[in-house]
Amino acid sequence: MTDAPQLHWVNAGQAHSALWRSQSDMAPPKRVQLADDTLKADTAYRLACEGTALLWQGDFQNARQLLQAMARRIDRNPKKMGTTPAESFHLHRQAQAQRARILAMLLVPLEADYRIPLRRAPTVEAACMMVYGPTAQSSVVSLRELQGLIGAHEWHKKGVDIPALGGRIYPQHGVFSPLRGEYVDLVASAPLPTLDVAFDIGTGTGVLAAVLAKRGIKRIVATDQDPRALACASENLQRLGYAAQVELLQTNLFPTGRAPLVVCNPPWVPARPSSPIEYAVYDPDSRMLLGFLNGLASHLTPNGEGWLILSDLAEHLGLRSRAFLLDAIHNAGLQVLERHDIRPRHPKASDSTDVLHTARAAEVTSLWRLSQLAPIHPATKG
Repeated sequence: MTDAPQLHWVNAGQAHSALWRSQSDMAPPKRVQLADDTLKADTAYRLACEGTALLWQGDFQNARQLLQAMARRIDRNPKKMGTTPAESFHLHRQAQAQRARILAMLLVPLEADYRIPLRRAPTVEAACMMVYGPTAQSSVVSLRELQGLIGAHEWHKKGVDIPALGGRIYPQHGVFSPLRGEYVDLVASAPLPTLDVAFDIGTGTGVLAAVLAKRGIKRIVATDQDPRALACASENLQRLGYAAQVELLQTNLFPTGRAPLVVCNPPWVPARPSSPIEYAVYDPDSRMLLGFLNGLASHLTPNGEGWLILSDLAEHLGLRSRAFLLDAIHNAGLQVLERHDIRPRHPKASDSTDVLHTARAAEVTSLWRLSQLAPIHPATKG
């Protein structure tokens, strides 16, 4: 732990330090000031905007209220709109990143056993243990991150109902939650080319592997690069009774061999993530999308199908064109057999106050059924 980042501050002329925790890979703030219940929201907001972190020493519930007050001050600023959907998206992302940086400046201490040594503090030991693991050191974390851990722990305890499974998926912190169920419905209803073997590329919580298992596929190889995702998928598949049908494998994209069905639900938006957690949503330069397409033909059996589950939100945002996608499919030696579409049901699709409302309202999620491009045989002379 000697190489772990440390937060440093001074109290009553004495230097102090503690382990710095950040799941977003945020560096420890360089300027730290102790703060308590006497701190006014306007002052806290100004200090945070200037890059001064506030290490809280007062009542925990007052810290929560202060964070909400700081958020309100940020949200009072008018939202910038670009002249194009792509420019509006990038301005929106910049505003989100700035908002996150400011709110991350309110810090709380954690004891070595993850107790919060503040008045009226909640019990967070289980949530912290799930994400950070066992430790013997006191540490400091942003209150905003801690709230995220608590929320993720509650989701993990109660789970997400998946009608297509007739059961629940229990996401873990840092693993994309299947709250948008329309893509799951597409996989649950598309005609299966096989009941023998399938690959699930980038399995995440294991929800699509579970859907394929429920539909009767005898053997599924589900891959992911993230050990947390594989642990989450393993737990979910055990709960649902499909562990014997699914082999979990830590690898980038494809396992070795071929299958008559290969399924992939890559991140839908080709933009740079601002933290490791966002890699489930943002696919810089469409790397995973192109990696899947370019490797698919060599992992399909003859007459096999690749299912690409992809939203067209990026097209409506001006970040990727339909022509780019179709060219990528063709250049990978693939052809489109059929496309199944579904409209989103999430609340943002109908929220007219959302900066990206126009694009979200037009969004369609599709399951593209792909196969190897049929060879062109030269005409024989008669």
